[in-house]
Amino acid sequence: MSNAVFIIAEAGVNHNGDIQLAKELIDVAAESKADAVKFQTFVGELCISEGAEKAKYQKEVTGNHESQLEMIKRLELSENAFMELKEYSEKKGIMFMSTPFDIPSAEFLHRIGLGIFKIPSGEITNFPLLRKIGQFKKKIVMSTGMCNMNEIQSAMEVLRHEGTEDISLLHCNTQYPTPMQDVNLNAMLTLRKEFKVPVGYSDHTCGIEVPIAAVAMGASIIEKHFTLDKNMPGPDHQASLEPGELKSMISGIRNIEKALGSAMKTVTDSERENIEIARKSIVASEGIKKGEIFTEKNITAKRPGTGVSPMRWEEVIGKIADRDYCKDEMIQI
Repeated sequence: MSNAVFIIAEAGVNHNGDIQLAKELIDVAAESKADAVKFQTFVGELCISEGAEKAKYQKEVTGNHESQLEMIKRLELSENAFMELKEYSEKKGIMFMSTPFDIPSAEFLHRIGLGIFKIPSGEITNFPLLRKIGQFKKKIVMSTGMCNMNEIQSAMEVLRHEGTEDISLLHCNTQYPTPMQDVNLNAMLTLRKEFKVPVGYSDHTCGIEVPIAAVAMGASIIEKHFTLDKNMPGPDHQASLEPGELKSMISGIRNIEKALGSAMKTVTDSERENIEIARKSIVASEGIKKGEIFTEKNITAKRPGTGVSPMRWEEVIGKIADRDYCKDEMIQI
């Protein structure tokens, strides 16, 4: 990851189990100039018990006629599909990422050369999976939704015990969509201060303003769900950005990066030409004869700023005019 904000376009399971849709999502992410496109790799039976219910938001958008496992099984992609998607991503010039939700999936992603491992909020207390991913000694980006500080600390200790040191943390709220009053974006700064690692933000709000605000606050990584169409069937589409929105978010982030600039307060090249136009000079407020004294009554400050600066006002007051001045003529000393 470079010094620029690393933007992960989260395709997740918005391919609905269709590899062609997944490729279209890669196309959108690449065209939007995201740094990475990320999917989710899992074997349903290894992650979810048969009796597990769906989350409330999942029931609201997909109904309550099936279990979580039944829903997830429709969203699985094969290992061959993921290898094809990785190759397709590389062809399109965008980094391929995928989040593993079970140990065999993590091992598979390691075998195919995944460069950065993403640990989702729900797996931050999954010791066996954390231990396995830590053993790969790869770069790790870990979301912290639903977590307290002790849980984050414990997860990091597991990873570091296995030899992994390159860890970034994402502040996150796992409600889809996240209410604005629950975003708590300042907590991102707490993570950076407490754990002394790079931090970012994984966003589940509607819209694009919060991730852009996170960048203004110092996020080095942004993750955001996107879809081809919010009206498609599936659990995450409604809380995702459509292609035009994704492009707008990424453009906004890149503009904010430029706008942040450096910590130095200096005159910029673009504004330098305005100095003489916007600033003022000491001029005669009325006609002044040679030999008269400059006073508060016969001089004033007016644009342009090509003459004596009004900051030298007290130096001018009391001096004697060495020639005649017309009204608005710049005083010379």
